[in-house]
Amino acid sequence: MHKMALPSLAALAFTGAAMADAQIDLGDNQRVTRLFAYPNNCHVICFRDWTLEQTVEHYLTQSVRRDGHANAHVQVSRHGDRLQATISEVPATYAEPLRKLLDSGELAYEGARQLNKDGKWSYDWYLFLPLGMALQNRRSIELLHFPPDYSLTQAQDYLRSNTTDRWAELLTFNGVEASQTAAYQTIIDIAPIAAPASAGDALKDTYSYFKDYQLRMVSEMALPHASKPLPMVAFGAPVRSWIQQQYGPQVGVLGLVNISPQPGSEVPVLGSNHPSAIWYAADKDSHGGNQDEADAAGLKMMGQDLTAACWQAGMGRNQQADAKSTLKACSNKWQVTQKKQTCELFFRTVRQFTPEQAAAKCNSGVVKRSLMELRRPVEGVQNL
Repeated sequence: MHKMALPSLAALAFTGAAMADAQIDLGDNQRVTRLFAYPNNCHVICFRDWTLEQTVEHYLTQSVRRDGHANAHVQVSRHGDRLQATISEVPATYAEPLRKLLDSGELAYEGARQLNKDGKWSYDWYLFLPLGMALQNRRSIELLHFPPDYSLTQAQDYLRSNTTDRWAELLTFNGVEASQTAAYQTIIDIAPIAAPASAGDALKDTYSYFKDYQLRMVSEMALPHASKPLPMVAFGAPVRSWIQQQYGPQVGVLGLVNISPQPGSEVPVLGSNHPSAIWYAADKDSHGGNQDEADAAGLKMMGQDLTAACWQAGMGRNQQADAKSTLKACSNKWQVTQKKQTCELFFRTVRQFTPEQAAAKCNSGVVKRSLMELRRPVEGVQNL
């Protein structure tokens, strides 16, 4: 699970607002129940036997911690049939992005309800909004496919998954402190459905039901301030195809485009592999049992992934950075000048080698030949 440590004072200054108490009317019991996926993990016995108020407090506390408000306290109270959240020691404007998220969630709920009405909803799916992430101190946006079910039912943490954990690690390799990665990982899933990891193909027919939700989320999250659009990374083939369908430009792996969520706006979007794709690319069973070919494919993808994370980190740190120049510098770093480090990181993090074993492997003749082809595209895994 990601640790919710605190941003630097510079990051806190990003809000530019004095600390106060923020209050928000969350809505009636029925609305809060559906928007917070309550009960999150119950069948007959609840994994966490929380009330609705405790569930909301849990997710809002994750947000305030990830926004860097160490002294903030969240209290959810009930007034008749309505629930209200009071958050102390946060900017007075803090309730606004939360209100926007929940209002967007209503669009997701309507889409899910229609999906079920049309007989396309599965018994093991859950409507799951991106709760618990940074609401104000965001550095970049991640566009993904869908959240795995265990992020909801087991962890009750949208940022707890093998996918997000791996990408957070890649961000740290690119200079982002481990305590800061959550600020870079504000996620929008084109299918806001917590589902088994194998459900990707089954979700293909759901996207159109969430179009209003998707477009509103991209607009509001990527453009928190009209003059300062946040950089976005589009992970995986379904998501990159969605970008083309909704906004026009075709984006491949390490392809850089601009989209306009609002008239006159431009958001830089970088195409990337899905963070979990490397496990398939580097599996020898995907290469007829040939370990050397599997290693070569994994090395190529590692170079691409490190480059994408480098771009995300660089653009998130410096909002005035040039997207093209940043990508060029990152590509040169991880695929040319530091490709041996790319190799060692692959064997350490994917193959689970020790640092010494990884260094020795990357000095071997077979791997050195693979490093010469690091810039070539990875074949056969682009549909993840």
